[in-house]
Amino acid sequence: MIRLHDLTPPKGSNRSKRRVGRGIAGKGGKTAGRGTKGQGARDTIPTGFEGGQLPLTQRVPKLRGFNNPFRVEYVPINLDRLQSLSDEGVSAITVEWLRERGIIGKAELVKILGRGSVTKALEVHAHNFSESAKRAITAAGGSIVVVPPPFGNGRPPARGNALTNR
Repeated sequence: MIRLHDLTPPKGSNRSKRRVGRGIAGKGGKTAGRGTKGQGARDTIPTGFEGGQLPLTQRVPKLRGFNNPFRVEYVPINLDRLQSLSDEGVSAITVEWLRERGIIGKAELVKILGRGSVTKALEVHAHNFSESAKRAITAAGGSIVVVPPPFGNGRPPARGNALTNR
């Protein structure tokens, strides 16, 4: 019966690596396969070293993209979601009401999008509306109210560190 500790590789399959630079006996004595003189014949050269030229890893842009600090992000809410909310017996859907329900976060802006349909006349308050959502809400006999963003007209304050706006 063969056991795990009896297993060995076939004879000749594991050869020890050549130890160069250990004297003139055998292969790899004297210059140890490095030729004569020059940088390559001497001690280690850092990986990626290009002879003093700026290395490739530093030359290539980092490809991390661009983060616009003034981007305005909206939480999308579609018409089919509004329809399901109106089934709870609500006639006016406001930003504050959505916050109380936990549908949007504390400082998030709302945009109403046009997927689905609305059958009930609703008064919808939001920061932005798509054109198809406006048409669908008014066609159902409802009304839309555009809520101004908390940062006023113009661009929002920059997100990021103290140096972002400079």
